[in-house]
Amino acid sequence: MSCRDIPGIGLFFMAYHVMCKKLTFPGEDKPRVWALLLSGGVAGTVTWVTVNPLDVIKSRLQSDGVKHQKYRGMWHCITDSYRTGGIRVFYTGVTINALQGFPVSAVTLTVYSLVLQALGGFNTNVTMGTD
Repeated sequence: MSCRDIPGIGLFFMAYHVMCKKLTFPGEDKPRVWALLLSGGVAGTVTWVTVNPLDVIKSRLQSDGVKHQKYRGMWHCITDSYRTGGIRVFYTGVTINALQGFPVSAVTLTVYSLVLQALGGFNTNVTMGTD
């Protein structure tokens, strides 16, 4: 569902970039690998917490029956869900999504950055050690 994915991916990479900059030591121009891992993990967690309400709506619409549809569309799903479950319904599963989002995103974005650097793509300027 692009309503979830487009803002989610934008937030994901923005949070990663901001965290990498914040975790780069003064006087250094590149983040270390631990900073990439932490930045990726935080980015994944922040993104899942933020897009979880949209994921709940997506899941409800996808699991809606074909013959006996409960929802007439996305807006009806949102309003009906809120009416029956309050604001908490939109955060169903947020804990597990945030917990799985940290390690998955930490590894994914670190590998992504290191591969880009190895291939001569974007200059991620990563320091591999403690030099």
